[in-house]
Amino acid sequence: MSVTGKRGIGIPVMLLHDAEGAIVSIELKNGAVYRGILSETQDNMNCTIKNCSKIGSDGRESIIEMAFVRGSSIKFIVLPDILSKAPFFNRVKLWKKFKGHAVFGVNTAIGGPRGQTASILKKTQQKPLLTAPRPIGVYPVPPVPTGMPPMMGYPPR
Repeated sequence: MSVTGKRGIGIPVMLLHDAEGAIVSIELKNGAVYRGILSETQDNMNCTIKNCSKIGSDGRESIIEMAFVRGSSIKFIVLPDILSKAPFFNRVKLWKKFKGHAVFGVNTAIGGPRGQTASILKKTQQKPLLTAPRPIGVYPVPPVPTGMPPMMGYPPR
């Protein structure tokens, strides 16, 4: 599995999905610049921007309530600096640390075990009870009830 999960999309697209709801600037190949609130993105980098201002290639500015930008016409996107602290980059760090190999029993997205593995590990890591261990071979033998036939392989008492 890749660092971006089973969906097969790349890191830039994942980062663009994380930027939804933030103010971004998008420059197109024709020179126009759109700046506004990124409301929706798709895996092919199509973007929907709300309350945006468009500066055309000729320098004229216009206010648009909602704009749809085709992903193939995007030259570059300016994202907020806060996305450098996105939790997605923790997964990238783990991916680089283990050279692309998943760690057994560890979910690389959050860095901890999940499901049955988590419960087993939790039980094994609990503090032991404060009782002294029994010596080997000194366990009480339960009495055989009378009137029952002896079990196979055991001599009768």
